[in-house]
Amino acid sequence: MLIKNIKIFTMNNENEIIENGYIVTEKDKIIDIGKMDELANDIDNSIDMCGMSVYPGFIDAHTHLGLFGETSEESDGNEDSDPITPQLDVIDAINTNNAYFSKAIKAGVTTVLVSPGSTNPIGGKIAAIKTDSPTDLKRNRIDDLIIKAPAAIKFSLGENPKTTYSDKEQMPVTRMSVAAMIRETLEKASRYEQQSALSKKEPDKYDEPEYDQKLEALLPLIRREIPAHFHAHTADDIHTALRLSKEYNLRTVIVHGTEGYEICDSIKNDTEGVLSGPILTDVSKPELRNMSDASAAIMSDSGIPTAIITDHPETPINYLMICAATAVRGGMDRIHALRGVTITAAKICGISERVGSVEKGKDADLVFYKKDALDITESPVYTMISGKLVKNNHW
Repeated sequence: MLIKNIKIFTMNNENEIIENGYIVTEKDKIIDIGKMDELANDIDNSIDMCGMSVYPGFIDAHTHLGLFGETSEESDGNEDSDPITPQLDVIDAINTNNAYFSKAIKAGVTTVLVSPGSTNPIGGKIAAIKTDSPTDLKRNRIDDLIIKAPAAIKFSLGENPKTTYSDKEQMPVTRMSVAAMIRETLEKASRYEQQSALSKKEPDKYDEPEYDQKLEALLPLIRREIPAHFHAHTADDIHTALRLSKEYNLRTVIVHGTEGYEICDSIKNDTEGVLSGPILTDVSKPELRNMSDASAAIMSDSGIPTAIITDHPETPINYLMICAATAVRGGMDRIHALRGVTITAAKICGISERVGSVEKGKDADLVFYKKDALDITESPVYTMISGKLVKNNHW
């Protein structure tokens, strides 16, 4: 398919904007991109967008999409029977028939990271998925949506695990016990990995460790193949996340980072970035008392890779671009805000080889606007996901 006469916000490394360009897609990939005056041959299967703006498909880098329904029976995001559950795979809980998948597509959100909830100090495996598949099945299989799984392991600090287990009269009920339980598990996983490596290197000398599902799930983390996503709002909880990460040489991403703007130097030096938000929420707990619309701007200006998130359903996923616009109102550079829902988010999440920018060889995920994506009065006219073009009716 040839899509022509479009203003392309590529979000590539140079932040290149092609004022009047074209994109050629084949199946689910972009196979060519350029300026209209460089287009060698028109093709029969073409669409003239008449000057619309096109962006990479938007990425919401921290959600619980498909995990929570309208009733408690439909809620599968928190396994609060055991505080340490790294073996849980969010893929097994995502309901792709959830209404917010279609709302995400209408809002131009083509990729999401879905995370277990935050009741447990170690919550489980996070997955990066598309919001629609390239197939024409009436109902999507989650297996067809996966970009990367696991993409990270979920950790939670602060009030959520404390309040969950204090009601059950079991550990953890303090920040000390939350950190201690994480530390104990990481220590066991490190020793498990060492024994596994030795048994492979010298099988005659060392026995393979007895299989442990929890520790096995943490091996990609210990080997630095995937990062830890630490749910942390306050500066002290962020510092705890950084302390634990240094002790076990983890790759670390801070999720929320509500007070991150107060400790930019620490975050910049010791993390892969911050998934900032949700910005559209109330002060529902003490950890949020220092919320600021300027938070993402300050962190981004300090050189910290900063993505904008909804934490759906805390903020509904279809308001992702309103969150980005609010960050701009708080002082964030417009291009940084756009990158925060495209290529910066993709890089932090380890999926930038496929999504996050309009470039040859990447997935054909595109969002078309008549005007400006950061204008909250505008909605996408079309969303393309994995090469499928959808006309968006206003909801």
